Amino acid sequence: MERKISQQTKGYRAKDGAGVSLVRVLGNQTVQEYDPILMLDSFDSINPDDYTAGFPLHPHRGIETISYVYRGFMTHKDSLGNEDTIGNGEVQWMTAGSGIMHEERLPASERMLGVQLWLNLPSKDKMVSPAYRSIKNSEIEEVEFDWGKLRLLAGAFEGRQGYLSKYLPLDYYDLHVHAKASVVVNTDRERSVMLFTLLGDAYIGDELVREKTAVKLAPGDFVKIGGTDKSAQVLFVSSTMLAEPVVWGGPIVMNTKEELAKAFDDLRRGVFLQDKISY
Repeated sequence: MERKISQQTKGYRAKDGAGVSLVRVLGNQTVQEYDPILMLDSFDSINPDDYTAGFPLHPHRGIETISYVYRGFMTHKDSLGNEDTIGNGEVQWMTAGSGIMHEERLPASERMLGVQLWLNLPSKDKMVSPAYRSIKNSEIEEVEFDWGKLRLLAGAFEGRQGYLSKYLPLDYYDLHVHAKASVVVNTDRERSVMLFTLLGDAYIGDELVREKTAVKLAPGDFVKIGGTDKSAQVLFVSSTMLAEPVVWGGPIVMNTKEELAKAFDDLRRGVFLQDKISY
């Protein structure tokens, strides 16, 4: 059975961090529909003034942040002692778990283009040890097809294996679809599947979806994605619904009000970081 669109969510202009201009697509109003994806922010600018202010030091708990920088660069530094730069097609995967402090710097480049997802952690894994991992281009398989190409950012695709998520299964593809071409992507019927039109409009099923729009798909075995008279770049994200309570406060996402209150109390008392090396 073909998957059809059950919901479309168009991004809107917003500012975050120290004044980074971005397109906010998913947030605390879309939690149930896009479960387990909590947030999706998209970056797309040729003006460095839009993003070089970056994201100064801030905390996270209870989630994983997954940043895909297709064009431009992002430098990560955290309380575990990690410092790393990704760019031009690479992925940054941070498990906040029990608590981490980090900053993200976005140096000037010809174009800044990419997305950051927040992936919820199951209640049993909310307080796992924090961790950081980058997925470099040498680890990302790129497969050419008649319809375009697929970049396997994480998970599996037709027997090919990419980086494996530790806590929730996640298939994450970057699909580049030629003008007037189409691709059929097979899906696990039980998975929660969303797509995001990073560049260009695309047909998903028989519906036209405009650029910078997320769509949640109804259950099914496959989805058909087609280009218009121009090419399109579409991100495919498949995972498992948690169907757990979500209590969200800024950069912290827990399951109960008590857990959220404790997280902010830990911050005030200076005991938020349970795994700390240096900063």
